[in-house]
Amino acid sequence: MELDSPSEGPKDGGALLPEIDIYLHLLVQIYLLDQKNLEMGASFSTELVQIIHSLNRRTLDSLAAKVYFYYSRVHELLPPPAITEIRPQLLASLRTATLRKDIDTQATLITLLLRNYLLTSHITQADHLVSKTLFPESAANNLIARYQYYLGRIRAIQLDYTAAHNELVGAIRKAPQTAAAAGFVQAANKLNIIVELLMGDIPERSIFREPRLEKSLHAYFLLVQAVRIGELDSFFDTLNTHAETFKKDGTYSLILRLRQNVIKTGIRMMSLSYSKISLRDICVRLRLDSEESAEYIVAKAIRDGVIEATLNHEKGYMQSKELLDVYATQEPQEAFHERIMFCMSLHNDSVKVGYPLAIAAWAFG
Repeated sequence: MELDSPSEGPKDGGALLPEIDIYLHLLVQIYLLDQKNLEMGASFSTELVQIIHSLNRRTLDSLAAKVYFYYSRVHELLPPPAITEIRPQLLASLRTATLRKDIDTQATLITLLLRNYLLTSHITQADHLVSKTLFPESAANNLIARYQYYLGRIRAIQLDYTAAHNELVGAIRKAPQTAAAAGFVQAANKLNIIVELLMGDIPERSIFREPRLEKSLHAYFLLVQAVRIGELDSFFDTLNTHAETFKKDGTYSLILRLRQNVIKTGIRMMSLSYSKISLRDICVRLRLDSEESAEYIVAKAIRDGVIEATLNHEKGYMQSKELLDVYATQEPQEAFHERIMFCMSLHNDSVKVGYPLAIAAWAFG
């Protein structure tokens, strides 16, 4: 039997392993990004992605995910055409990662594509991507949180506020509780506050008192106060004063939708304060264009159950109903319906989990 002596090197001439080679390339990629050398970093990242795409080694999965992340980040910082030019490569890599069952790369590419579509306001394409792909359930928590945040933003833009609220709450809960993730937690809470306001709810005051959120949520705290009291003057003053902050956070267009919520809140406050008030006074207090607009808004609020009142079209006033008994309103029925739906959902989930276990117990029995 022939044995190789320790002094003899590898027979392939000492070539580097692909894992070491890709790791060194990744370090160079991060260095170019830190040095703000975006042009060289973009070309270097493009070549590196081509190499990653051609390799099929499971030991490169975690490195490939980070390579794609910095590849997308470099092109985001370049002028606008660059961010759309990388979409074909990201989509091709996503197909390859799905076929190879590369969980880390697959989850990373889905979040990168959603971010890419949202940065260019292609909401329809982002929604198609969500409907055509299946996000891996075994992905890391930070990727799941990022995916839920982007999905919550998409649903909020599509006016599906309930689904958006559920996704954002999940993103906040799964987000890392370290200082490095403070920016993500702040962004998720900002969007969640706007979604709750659009749903007609008022966020809890304790959110604005957290040390890592207190300073960044100051403008949103003023906005919540304006919506809660139903004053359009205060709402527009806050909107104009902190417009740059809202635009930077990407919530300005959603905040503009809150005008109707402020008007509804103002009508509710007036219905509680006055037993009878003219449409002219409502028009002046809410800064509406005409009495016809005030009449339409009051009628819609009555129909939606926001207020308990009657509208006199001929004499032009709103007559509030005296609520002597809360059980005479629709509120107990709505609360009872929510509890019944929660119990039914809990029962269905229990059946889904318990039925396979019962079958297995009977089979092995």
